[in-house]
Amino acid sequence: MKTDKNSGEIITLDEAVKYTHAFQKNNPDALKALFVGRNKINRILEQNDCIGVRIYNGLDAESGKNNLVLVGVNVEGEDITEGVILQDLNPCPKYCPKASSLISE
Repeated sequence: MKTDKNSGEIITLDEAVKYTHAFQKNNPDALKALFVGRNKINRILEQNDCIGVRIYNGLDAESGKNNLVLVGVNVEGEDITEGVILQDLNPCPKYCPKASSLISE
C-alpha cells in the first residue's frame, strides 16, 4: 500500500456500521469515537509538503483513557513532527451524536 494523497478507501455506510458495531461490541468500555474540528484538521493539511494525516493511538496515562494523536505526513511518507500535532479530541461518550447508525445500542 502506497502513502500518497489518495491513500484510504471509501466505504459504504453498511460497511462502516459493521466495523464500528463490531469494535463497540468487543470493547464495551472503550471510547466509541473522537471528534476534531475542521479548522484544526486544516491547520495540519495547510503545512508545507503535507499530503495527509496520520492518526496514532494514544493513552492518557493519568486518566487511563485512550486518545488519538494526529500529525501531518509529507510526500516521503514521514511525519511532520515540527509542525501542528493534535490531540485532546472531543470523546464519545460525552460528546456523542444524538442519532448515528455508527453507534451500537
